[in-house]
Amino acid sequence: MANWPQVSIDTNKERDMCFVCGPKNPVGLKVSFDWDGNVARAEFTPGRFHQGWSGVVHGGIISCLLDEAMSWAALFDGVNTVTARMETRFKRSLPINEPLIITGSLTRKTRKLVEAKAQVSLKDGTSVADSTATMFILGQKET
Repeated sequence: MANWPQVSIDTNKERDMCFVCGPKNPVGLKVSFDWDGNVARAEFTPGRFHQGWSGVVHGGIISCLLDEAMSWAALFDGVNTVTARMETRFKRSLPINEPLIITGSLTRKTRKLVEAKAQVSLKDGTSVADSTATMFILGQKET
């Protein structure tokens, strides 16, 4: 990890165009996360534009939701991050039009890195996928 590149990202420019959470992105998911002090949480129902195989949500969409939940957990904790490594376990296929709960939380924080976990579940609590990630801290969240 000592050879990881320096990352320079403008964390204020065009935040509203994020693919997952950007409210102004015309092709985005427009997912909005809330924070209870420990867990970032959102609800989302993927539709036919989010499928891979017919009637089944694309794994990339599920991965985006997991990544975003972990990023929001870090953001709510006060730091801007970018994902360095992410591992995802898919537990079952997901039909389109199924309401989801997405959660993310931090598991460890150092001066330069954040470790986090996330889960995508059905409304009844059935786990669809979970993930862990290591993220670079870019800097403190700008208010």
